[in-house]
Amino acid sequence: QVQLVESGGGLVQAGGSLRLSCTASGRTLSNYAMAWLRQAPGKEREFVAGVTWSGQGTRYATSVMGRFTISRDNAKNTVYLQMNALKPEDTAVYYCARGRSTVIQVDAKFYSYWGQGTQVTVSS
Repeated sequence: QVQLVESGGGLVQAGGSLRLSCTASGRTLSNYAMAWLRQAPGKEREFVAGVTWSGQGTRYATSVMGRFTISRDNAKNTVYLQMNALKPEDTAVYYCARGRSTVIQVDAKFYSYWGQGTQVTVSS
């Protein structure tokens, strides 16, 4: 079993920054892609960013490209999401998830383990 715990969410003004962290316990995250997904009220959960197990491969949703950066530290079993130039439309609950393989998947159904989520609210 893998337990994922997110932290770092909060309330920020538009244009501000936040850094989310996701720390795993139980089995390690090595050999699996990791991702951040988000869900806004009344909307489906959507892919935000993903990173391969080595950390060298990344993938981003078009809406966050150039503003968000995903990274990981396998020694610490931790994945990060640096969010800059935040917009009100980034407001959502952000979830960390572990994939089923080394490949970054966009579809949420390909992620086996999920954190409880952390709220990010961007005010205008």
